[in-house]
Amino acid sequence: MKYTRLTKQQLEELHQEFINFLATQSITAEEWEELKAKKPEVAEEELDVFSDLIWEGVLTKVAYLENISAQQMHLFELTDKEMKLISVKVMNPDVDLMTKEGFGWFKKNWQSDFVEYLMASKAYTEDKNLDKFNLIKQGATITKGDLYKWFDSMIGEQ
Repeated sequence: MKYTRLTKQQLEELHQEFINFLATQSITAEEWEELKAKKPEVAEEELDVFSDLIWEGVLTKVAYLENISAQQMHLFELTDKEMKLISVKVMNPDVDLMTKEGFGWFKKNWQSDFVEYLMASKAYTEDKNLDKFNLIKQGATITKGDLYKWFDSMIGEQ
């Protein structure tokens, strides 16, 4: 397994896609039930293959990730050639970016001496999707990139 198995909830939400996947494997509903009962290890392998296929499809389309903690934001743009990062660090220990109040403070004070920025880029390894997946495993979430784009326009103008 290259990534991680989808959760039970994710698998339930992708029920129709899983049925279609089993059909491509020439596995009927009855055969699937029999596999689960008599050969659970084979059923587990099918779930793993399906999970990897779903992850591969999602990761191929991901363009932006965000990883926000109490005092830092790591905003990623995932281009064809590289991962671009805008890193934001709040030097005020009383501010928690994960709260409405903390983010409100940040919006008013983003240009103050209490906020540091860093821009960087990094080439992908041989497996671009695995690089993206590793960022997600470290806590990043898939976004539309609104924060990244806003910072990119603001920092780029200075």
